[in-house]
Amino acid sequence: MHKMSAAEFQALVERELPLAHGLGFRAERLGDGKATIRLPFKAETMRPGGTIAGPAMMALADCAMYAAVLSLRGEAIMAVTSNLTIHFLRAPKPADLIAEAELLRLGRRLAVIEVTLTSAGEQKAVAHATGTYALPAQAHGESSAVP
Repeated sequence: MHKMSAAEFQALVERELPLAHGLGFRAERLGDGKATIRLPFKAETMRPGGTIAGPAMMALADCAMYAAVLSLRGEAIMAVTSNLTIHFLRAPKPADLIAEAELLRLGRRLAVIEVTLTSAGEQKAVAHATGTYALPAQAHGESSAVP
């Protein structure tokens, strides 16, 4: 089973994920069912009130979930979001946003992931997301347990 690295995920973003690439997502860390993805601050992601728009935050959370899955199942690039729930906790500052994703469960057909979004340099979360990814069928005999 292939475990995708941050560099491999960044190449995937640039090659296959035009929205994530256009927003400038940067894979900072991938491994062991965890991922850190950064959304560099851009004026285009702002909304009235001087804060980052919700759709940009949702896209970041979703991308981080995908990265966490691929950190253990790199061959599962056809995995798709089947559920995403986000709670906006406070208005993020006009700064980079950082998503920290952690795989809670990796089964044969579903992965459950949790994500915390923070503004760069801040400790308090600006959003919390949970989601489920539907996974493509694995080749016979492969294990899908989280280490």
